[in-house]
Amino acid sequence: MRPRTLDQAAGWVGEVGLALLYPNADYVLPSLWEAVAGRVPVEWAVRDGEGRFVSFTPEMELVWRWKDELPAGRLACAGLHLARTSSLVAPALVPSLYALTGRRGTPDDFHGADLGGLELAVAEAALELGRPATRRELRLLVGSDKRLVDRAINALQRKLVLANAGATTTEHGWSSTLHDLFARRWRAKLRRLPPRERAVRTLTQAVLRGADDASAADVAAALRLRRREAAAALETLEARGEAVPRLDGGITVWTAASAPPARGTRLSG
Repeated sequence: MRPRTLDQAAGWVGEVGLALLYPNADYVLPSLWEAVAGRVPVEWAVRDGEGRFVSFTPEMELVWRWKDELPAGRLACAGLHLARTSSLVAPALVPSLYALTGRRGTPDDFHGADLGGLELAVAEAALELGRPATRRELRLLVGSDKRLVDRAINALQRKLVLANAGATTTEHGWSSTLHDLFARRWRAKLRRLPPRERAVRTLTQAVLRGADDASAADVAAALRLRRREAAAALETLEARGEAVPRLDGGITVWTAASAPPARGTRLSG
């Protein structure tokens, strides 16, 4: 059943575990767009006879709204946390994802991360502010160029220092994404972090649940791991009877052994 309510969207994220917001042929992860629309091409606009924008398509209206409502309600973790694009992580998998950082899971643990000068300044500003903030607020706090701060925020999301926390309406009526410290936003989930090896295995299982099949390179790209570490996790799952290998064009790919692959969630090509 395609999600049509926020609760159904949250349930879908919980089921697949790891997902992209929009489909991307470079990654095996399913996307919320595909779950809602049932097709790969992203059709975002309804236009009039002269090609002028009229409104979002009904499917885009849902996805666009849920990308903020899911993290606002902590129904999913949202940000640039997987692959290299906007993604969603089920709350149950947040501890495993964060364990990959090697950090403690406290709001100020970014001091142990490899951050550039502006990245550190933005993280410090978010910590001192004590609440979710827009990009504009963070930019004003650090007093730097918009382009540079946007780049720093994106890097902090990839390093799991910042996460999306919903959206707010600006004085001009526009919606603006809120960002919070990842470890503050998801503090309740980070009290006990698994060892890295177990975390990688858990996340790899989730990749297999959402894909028709996946190679070590696919898993490495989705989770931003080294291919050797992804291959080791897949081989461990195979040894435990939780993943089944086969050759595809001379490349070993695995499928989940415990459940059939999610239908219609993998892009071809």
